[in-house]
Amino acid sequence: MKAGIVGLPNVGKSTLFNCLSNAKAQSANFPFCTIEPNIGVVNVPDPRLSKLEELVNPEKVIPATVEIVDIAGLVKGASKGEGLGNQFLGNIRETDAILHVLRCFDNDNVVHVDGSVDPIRDKETIDMELQLKDLESVEKKHDKVKRAAKTGNKEAQKEEAVLLKIKAGLEEGKSVRAIEFGEDEYIDYVKPLQLITDKPVMYVCNVDESAAVSGNEYVESVKEAVKNENAEVLVLAVGTEADINELDDFEERQMFLQDIGLDEPGSSKLIRSAYKLLNQQTYFTAGVKEVRAWTVAIGATAPQAAGVIHTDFEKGFIRAEVIGYDDYVSYGSEAKIKEAGKMRVEGKNYVVKDGDVMHFLFNV
Repeated sequence: MKAGIVGLPNVGKSTLFNCLSNAKAQSANFPFCTIEPNIGVVNVPDPRLSKLEELVNPEKVIPATVEIVDIAGLVKGASKGEGLGNQFLGNIRETDAILHVLRCFDNDNVVHVDGSVDPIRDKETIDMELQLKDLESVEKKHDKVKRAAKTGNKEAQKEEAVLLKIKAGLEEGKSVRAIEFGEDEYIDYVKPLQLITDKPVMYVCNVDESAAVSGNEYVESVKEAVKNENAEVLVLAVGTEADINELDDFEERQMFLQDIGLDEPGSSKLIRSAYKLLNQQTYFTAGVKEVRAWTVAIGATAPQAAGVIHTDFEKGFIRAEVIGYDDYVSYGSEAKIKEAGKMRVEGKNYVVKDGDVMHFLFNV
């Protein structure tokens, strides 16, 4: 699963990417520093994994991961190919969720492409370009569907009604995620279009160190602007996070965080939030060879979870032995869990819960 970092040029996207991935994407004080998208595989911070490691003492531990993509900055006219528009829009279409970075700090030494700091204007600039691109896609689809609808095709008429609803919303300046649909409408007609503004989004308000904990007026204006959008807002002092990342000593990092009033790096919160934004959850396998966190969609069944390990596990699924994470911690070992009757045997219809510790029995 991929989350793409987007925003206007020079708002802190590449610095944020470096914080998240510990990669060293080029970051500088001028637009279009990033042209090709940088991709980083980021571990999802999860204290449960450390606890299982402590209890099981395995040979190795493997965390869950998320792919983060740092995409070139977008400018007005991108939907018509301005700047790196076509490349940007192609890259963002390939991601599953959007991390939209908004500049929410004043600093005369950091240039802004529009000459002043205004996160709402910046948001609207990018929203408009993405909406225009989606409008182009919807109009193309409508041209094909309306011919069939005119012949009396009931299915085509239903689809046309949804396309016209999307078109009207986009023309009003709404992103697709902010338009209301019936469940069947969404599943049958909206989701297959894979529109850019339908992707889940998190607004990352890039603030200075003084606003790292409580935010500022810019952040409040963003929260107000997106309140009807079903989107998350996260406050992050990206420059400060970069400084913390430069410290090699763990205790020094913790002292730095405490000094500014944080209990953990904001980047850790962002990674966990991105994981949820992608509609993902974690289950664990735990044995002396390996304790591992596996990523599975929320709502996945036991066979689907098994298929994440290997497709043969899903094809030949017989049953799953399941232990709740809290039970694992309470009893301390698999043997004691079995003695207490806390290991459950689940079949094909079992819906996996976040934190389940699972063993699969299968036959190919």
